[in-house]
Amino acid sequence: MTRLRPAAFLDKDGTLIDDVPYNVDPAHVRLTRGARDGAWSLRAAGYALVVVTNQSGVARGLFGPHDLLGVQARIEDLLGLELDGFYWCPHLPAGAVAEYAIVCGCRKPEPGLLTRAAAELGLDLARSWMIGDIASDVEAGRRAGCRTALIAAPPPALATRLAPTLVAADLAEAARRIVGDTFRIERDEQPAPFA
Repeated sequence: MTRLRPAAFLDKDGTLIDDVPYNVDPAHVRLTRGARDGAWSLRAAGYALVVVTNQSGVARGLFGPHDLLGVQARIEDLLGLELDGFYWCPHLPAGAVAEYAIVCGCRKPEPGLLTRAAAELGLDLARSWMIGDIASDVEAGRRAGCRTALIAAPPPALATRLAPTLVAADLAEAARRIVGDTFRIERDEQPAPFA
């Protein structure tokens, strides 16, 4: 019987890369401070790295789903590693593209992106983390049964209300704390080698 892996579910905009609204131009993609170190630390500790992101620009008609492939490739290039998954929600009830102008279960704070990734990639939600910079990220993680990390510097009053498992200044700090003694995953698990 194969044991399920823990994951670090990463919000894209504001957590992994600088938040440039509706940007799908790979040339404008920049990692946030600490993103590369944080991603490598989480990978080395055995966490699958899975991006989960709301992309309402698809429903608004600003870009198509295929445009996100270039962004994913650029992120992987900047990180120097391949992500285990890249999941996005294209929906927005008030969107201009009828196909995507719906209420769904995948738009954060709904947990659908996380639960879908867990089912498809063999992930253990109870040993996983949702790491993001806004309330909907924390709530999506909570609803999926994950521990949560809020990226905020300095920590906002919002953190008290949201009650994430931890608050960190950036992804590198979050990763250090997640892989530290308090939240360490079982050591008999070996991280997947980077190919």
